[in-house]
Amino acid sequence: MIDVSAKFLSLRWAAAEGFLRAQPATIERIFAKQVPKGDVLEVARAAGIAAAKGCSDLIVFCHPIPLDWVEVSFSAEQGALRVICEARSVWKTGVEVEAVAGVTGALLNAYDMVKPLDNSLTLDGIRVLDKRGGKGDFTDQLPEPVATAVLVISDSTHAGKRKDRSGRIIKEFLDQQQGVTVHTYEVLPDDRELIAGRLRRLADEEGVRLIITTGGTGLGPRDVTPEATADVIDRQVPGIAEAVRRHGRDRTPYAMLSRGLAGVRRGCLIVNLPGSSKGAKEGLDALFPGLLHIFPMLAGAGHPHARGNKP
Repeated sequence: MIDVSAKFLSLRWAAAEGFLRAQPATIERIFAKQVPKGDVLEVARAAGIAAAKGCSDLIVFCHPIPLDWVEVSFSAEQGALRVICEARSVWKTGVEVEAVAGVTGALLNAYDMVKPLDNSLTLDGIRVLDKRGGKGDFTDQLPEPVATAVLVISDSTHAGKRKDRSGRIIKEFLDQQQGVTVHTYEVLPDDRELIAGRLRRLADEEGVRLIITTGGTGLGPRDVTPEATADVIDRQVPGIAEAVRRHGRDRTPYAMLSRGLAGVRRGCLIVNLPGSSKGAKEGLDALFPGLLHIFPMLAGAGHPHARGNKP
């Protein structure tokens, strides 16, 4: 199976369709409830819902998904019974396979119930109609890459006593993101005034629009990154820091001890991430790609059109 533990939850939706081809008289009997085995549509509907819920039992690499809603609907086409299955879940992976399983389960049960009446039956046209949710729905197309700086805050790393890992992880992650260009990568000591001064110069003089720091967010006597950040930002963006802590807290209880802040200085966003390499990576997983949505907002564009999730 694919490891999806790093993914964030989002509202997922998918719809699929398929067709039972039959004689027109057979389709009429289905909708008139004149099939000897019973009500084809009600049985097929229940079977489709059950098939969607049991999808992971049938598909080897499919993750078990807590489905929040499944619906199966029918319509009469020319010489065919059309089946549509919709599925919705707040989860880490898409639900299109569940929707296809729902269509397939409904079609097979309908086929079984009407096969004594019609030797011409065929099943075809099973496909995904549409799907929503996941990172693709939250990726903003920016007019130009966001100039970005990565600051590693650590006395020991600055003194050459320890190699940096978290900063390198952040830089490598950002280098792979569309819409981001890392211009600056530096290591600073745990010095409040020095950190604050560097943040100001990056934001005010060097045209950097995104600054991500790593380190100095804990409760140690030299951990002053949040204080330095508070000294320079104009407005806090508490939801960003909350998202980082929440994502981390789902994986380790120690994440609640991070005091990292996030805020805006003029048109520059500053985000504090933990100093551990694992904490830094988990923070990035929690924030991207949705974090970049802030830059059109800072430019006064509000919330640009996004694909979003089907209600």
